Amino acid sequence: MTTLLFRQRKIHVVVEETRHDFGPSPSRPALKGAAAAVVSNPFVGDYVADLSPAEEELRDLGHQLGELLVGHLGGDPHAIDSYGKGAIVGAAGEIEHGAMWHIPGGGGMRAALGKGEAIVPSTKKVGPLGARLDVPLTHLEWSYVGSHYDAIEVGVPDAPRPDELVLILAMAIGGRINARLAGGFTLDDRGQPGVPA
Repeated sequence: MTTLLFRQRKIHVVVEETRHDFGPSPSRPALKGAAAAVVSNPFVGDYVADLSPAEEELRDLGHQLGELLVGHLGGDPHAIDSYGKGAIVGAAGEIEHGAMWHIPGGGGMRAALGKGEAIVPSTKKVGPLGARLDVPLTHLEWSYVGSHYDAIEVGVPDAPRPDELVLILAMAIGGRINARLAGGFTLDDRGQPGVPA
């Protein structure tokens, strides 16, 4: 039996639906959400050179959180068009403990969605109890889609304790309400001459 490195204390889910934001009402609300797992940090208290033993378990957690979040956003992974991830490290940990979430967390989320060509944007920090994090969101097919540059603020009131991590996945359906970024690209611009790859 495999020893769990990351004991889950709680899961926190937030869903935000924007129905109006000044100008014209959208044809459908913009929907974004995040799922955060509050887990123990097995690497506190000493410098650990090799964090790779965490990868498989974190990827599985990313897949579980991804499926959970898809369910809270309506249940259709095909409707999701942007994503992001982040980590808040408790005060007894180091920033690299948050960084170890990025690759397996993103990979697990892509597996849950069954898609995702673009890099999953990410952020992390070391913070106290109740710390909040602005988790970036970009289009999951092409990061340059200007209408989908966004973020969602996530925090758990009683986390992270000093020896915990808050590991976050975020997704959205639709970009910003009334998006009109000057000079922004659309998905149709991908692959055109002079456009970033």
